[in-house]
Amino acid sequence: MHTPIKGVKGMNETTKKRIKVADDLFSTVVSIIRQYIESLFNWLIEKIDIQKASKVISTKGLLVQAFGRIAAAYIILIFNS
Repeated sequence: MHTPIKGVKGMNETTKKRIKVADDLFSTVVSIIRQYIESLFNWLIEKIDIQKASKVISTKGLLVQAFGRIAAAYIILIFNS
């Protein structure tokens, strides 16, 4: 998992200035990608209530429910277009 880069305490100013451009670019790219992923998950939560898994007991059951709901969401998307 990638997250935006945070500054390091105690780093001298010349080193900070050198790596700031690369860190800012990386943070921007990560933020853009995260927005798309968060939008996808918000859509899944809105369409099929993917967070509702209170009766799942095992990991296998959780995976079956999650992938089943994702498949259902894509079927809804295809046929309701």
